[in-house]
Amino acid sequence: QVQLVESGGGSVQAGGSLRLSCAASGDTYSTNCMGWFRQAPGKEREGVAVINTGGGTTYYADSMKGRFTISQDNAKNTVHLQMNNLKPEDTGMYYCAARLVTLAAYCRPRTMQDFRYWGQGTQVTVSS
Repeated sequence: QVQLVESGGGSVQAGGSLRLSCAASGDTYSTNCMGWFRQAPGKEREGVAVINTGGGTTYYADSMKGRFTISQDNAKNTVHLQMNNLKPEDTGMYYCAARLVTLAAYCRPRTMQDFRYWGQGTQVTVSS
């Protein structure tokens, strides 16, 4: 089992920044792909960004490119999501998730349904 704990959410004004963190513990060797997903009120959960924790390759949902950056700290089994120039439409619950992929091509935001381990989420609120 893998446990994921998110932190770093909060309330900011439009144009501001936040840095989310996801600390993984447990059988972390059983996963090699971690990602961030979000769910806005009344909307379906969507992929934000993922990182192949073996090689460090990152992938982003098109709407997040240029504003969000996913990174990892291997020594601390932590994945971060740096969010800049936040917009009100970025408001939502942000979740960290992890999975094992057999092919690197499967580590993508669009494979959200195949992520096995999920954190409880951290709330991000962006006001205009």
